[in-house]
Amino acid sequence: MSLRVIFMGTPDFSVPTLIEIAGQGWDVVACYSQPPRKAGRGMELKKTPVQEAAESLGIPVFTPTSLKSEEEQERFRSFEADVAVVVAYGLLLPKAILEGTAYGCLNGHASLLPRWRGAAPINRAIMAGDKSSGIQVMQMEEGLDTGPVCMSETVAITHDMTAGELHDHLSGLGGDLMLRALSALSRGGLGSTPQREEGVSYARKIQKSETRIDWSLPSEQVHNHIRGLSPFPGAWCKMELGGRKPERVKILRSSLTKGSGTVGEVLVADDNTLIIACGSGAIKLVQVQRAGKKAMPAGEFLRGSALSAGDSANGR
Repeated sequence: MSLRVIFMGTPDFSVPTLIEIAGQGWDVVACYSQPPRKAGRGMELKKTPVQEAAESLGIPVFTPTSLKSEEEQERFRSFEADVAVVVAYGLLLPKAILEGTAYGCLNGHASLLPRWRGAAPINRAIMAGDKSSGIQVMQMEEGLDTGPVCMSETVAITHDMTAGELHDHLSGLGGDLMLRALSALSRGGLGSTPQREEGVSYARKIQKSETRIDWSLPSEQVHNHIRGLSPFPGAWCKMELGGRKPERVKILRSSLTKGSGTVGEVLVADDNTLIIACGSGAIKLVQVQRAGKKAMPAGEFLRGSALSAGDSANGR
């Protein structure tokens, strides 16, 4: 059976799933995405990645600010779709939308539910030091990521993997998993399993106030914090560069190393090696980014920073 599909998504993460569905011949009758936002120096309206992708595929795009009105809900129902596929859409789906297609809404979620329900599951998994993550197809309910799981793929989180790397891997895997789910649904064979009641955790949205590095933490936690926020929004500290006023520097890649000293002290700053003391243990900085500059290897940063052993990365 051929399915009529409504796709709902917003960021880059959602695009591979849309492309896979359309590319495999499923009838995508409409696409919903968040409205264009002002961005860049000129503050011009910028379409979301999903809207741009859908338009390039010739799919009609709708960008309401809310789906709560009867008018919007009636338009949604008018497509007479069999199923809605939702991947990081970012707007609340009222009951009328969840029930607005023959088979409801299938959500592609980037965690192993019930762990990391909510907005930032990829970041939170790495920041917590999780050893695995995954992508799941879930039948949506009114609760926050509470619905039964239809299909799942697990991936290992390696010790130095960043949020950006896990994001890209799960994004691609999500498209393939959703294709399999749609195929099973079309044959009448898509089952589901209720989520466990134990092990629930919530991946709240990343706040700017938590992006600064706390060097007083053990090195393992500092390392997880750095890679969990890389490349965006980026973990940062303030460094004394050559005795000048402390400058804000993002740390995009790091690794664990041996060393001890005062919290935030630069232990080594020579050749290509930059090591900072933590509450216990130390961190080797691998890739950094000064304000207004491009990301660069630590060695290149050292050659232009006048940073020396004994300086502080804990400036105010």
